[in-house]
Amino acid sequence: MGAALDEARAALATGDVPIGAIVLDADGTVVGRGRNVREAEGDPTGHAEIVALREAARTTGSWRLEGCTLVVTLEPCTMCAGAAVLARVARVVFGAYDDKAGAVGSLWDVVRDRRLNHRPEVVVGVRAEESTALLDDFFRGQRTP
Repeated sequence: MGAALDEARAALATGDVPIGAIVLDADGTVVGRGRNVREAEGDPTGHAEIVALREAARTTGSWRLEGCTLVVTLEPCTMCAGAAVLARVARVVFGAYDDKAGAVGSLWDVVRDRRLNHRPEVVVGVRAEESTALLDDFFRGQRTP
């Protein structure tokens, strides 16, 4: 989670919401890194998880990320949770819950939907306070006159 938090902090330089993600292979080696790049690249799909999953697929040479772990600072949204399922990651680890858009237990639970063909293991709350503080500080700065 430390590496994901580093990615989140790096997003601040481009004015993006500080969310970071990494993908680890079965041996624990980082094969993908990502941070929000929606503002930097003008890309509505530029979420940290998508960026990290794309890099992991390039690194491994396969879209099937079986045995991999997606680690992200904030609970994935529906798009990112769906991408994790489609990539067939073994587990999703996240820090803070997202009560407004979360799709791994908050508003929806895409990754554990029995109608889908793959359901990754979910680990919640890893360094959640740090993830929450980073987001709170960012949004507090956005609201300051």
